[in-house]
Amino acid sequence: MCEGEKKKESSSSGALYCVNLALRIVVLGLAVAAAALMATGSQCTIFLYYGGPLHTITYKDFGPFVYLVVASSIGAFMEAIAIFLTICKKKDGTPAKVLLPLLDAAVPVLLYSATAAAFAAGDMSYCAVGKRVGVCTTAAAGNFCNQVHISMYVSLAAGVALLVAEIVKHWPDSGKKKEGGGGCGSDSDSDKSSPCHHGCHSKH
Repeated sequence: MCEGEKKKESSSSGALYCVNLALRIVVLGLAVAAAALMATGSQCTIFLYYGGPLHTITYKDFGPFVYLVVASSIGAFMEAIAIFLTICKKKDGTPAKVLLPLLDAAVPVLLYSATAAAFAAGDMSYCAVGKRVGVCTTAAAGNFCNQVHISMYVSLAAGVALLVAEIVKHWPDSGKKKEGGGGCGSDSDSDKSSPCHHGCHSKH
């Protein structure tokens, strides 16, 4: 292969690596945002028009929303570990080779299942004084319902970003870069500049 073709291939692989890393960071941020939005939008006083008592609604009243907070938080933590391993792995880094596939399998399961469960519970109703009350049909529920719905769509966006990251990761050219270590430049530059490699390096 000509030298020019090698440089072009290396540049393409490096670009795909950078896109994958950027998407992973986006997934991390969106997962944290989804969990935070759901958890902080937790207070809403609902007035029952037919004379029932006041009821304070929180995300904890709905199992799927609790699962979204927990799953998104765990998924974000796992994605942070995956980002660290992606940046800091060495060519013969056994921990990265073992953990990355596991993390890449676990994070989508958590995010996709949490998003699906939250959308399935989107009507947000509860039982009071023998009747089924829709939270979002009452006058005081606007802020809570809006924040919950935003959290659901942010979680969905995290899932979409994760899907795109997986597509980029398994793109034909990107596999050649994966073996080279963590950097957006050439292999030699990434080995020298990576903050995860310390000490002297001998050439063989």
